[in-house]
Amino acid sequence: MTQTEQQLFTASHSRERARARLYRMVMPDHLCPYGLKSRWLLKRQGFKVEDHPLTTRQETEAFKEKHGVDTTPQIFIEGERIGGYDALRAMFGDVPKGEDDTSYRPVVAIFGVAFLIAAALMARAGGVDPLFLLTGFVAVAMTLLGLQKLQDVESFSTMFLNYDLLARQWVPYGYIYPYAETLAGVLMIAGVLPWLSGPIALFIGTVGAVSVFKAVYIDKRALKCACVGGGSNVPLGFVSLTENLMMMGMGLWTLLRLI
Repeated sequence: MTQTEQQLFTASHSRERARARLYRMVMPDHLCPYGLKSRWLLKRQGFKVEDHPLTTRQETEAFKEKHGVDTTPQIFIEGERIGGYDALRAMFGDVPKGEDDTSYRPVVAIFGVAFLIAAALMARAGGVDPLFLLTGFVAVAMTLLGLQKLQDVESFSTMFLNYDLLARQWVPYGYIYPYAETLAGVLMIAGVLPWLSGPIALFIGTVGAVSVFKAVYIDKRALKCACVGGGSNVPLGFVSLTENLMMMGMGLWTLLRLI
């Protein structure tokens, strides 16, 4: 057994013998979700958990005053206070992201689901067609991305104005964009009205690509992308440019099929 393996073995067994005390709110009108997550995480890490439910507001306030804390749950390991759920996660190496931290997770999730839906549609059609898979993927991704923006058009349009060249000249474009993208995607999935879906995708994709390229690669601005809605922390950059290039390509393909 190597030294690293020995350290991992010792740490694992020490956790299994360690005890953790968890104080969490368990009331008829409120069951603290972070308390449940903390208990699950502690058990997952091999700790024996002493669960101490705080069943009334008075009991909860008395506990917080006694220990000088503002929130629950609170975790104690071998008598030492660790803190709440976020502190517990950090102790195990899973540092929670802050509100301003960037993440590609929303885009990866949307693109991943879009690919699976396109693959499912291809399987339903009864064949293996790479072109069908590719075009279906782009159309579904456009629809899902448009749906994300439609959840809060006001927030999207505000973030969109930070970099989109057309929206800066004509503000209503920021409100129209989510509907246009969703409509084009749905029409492409259905395979109808290509004379409408093609120009829409080509237009918004071209304007978007130029806007992103200028903001990121020419002006060197560090911005968040509005691609998955106004509340996202996806950084504006390569992914955003790729999304717009995909729409441009899909728009061109749709129009070329009409010739």
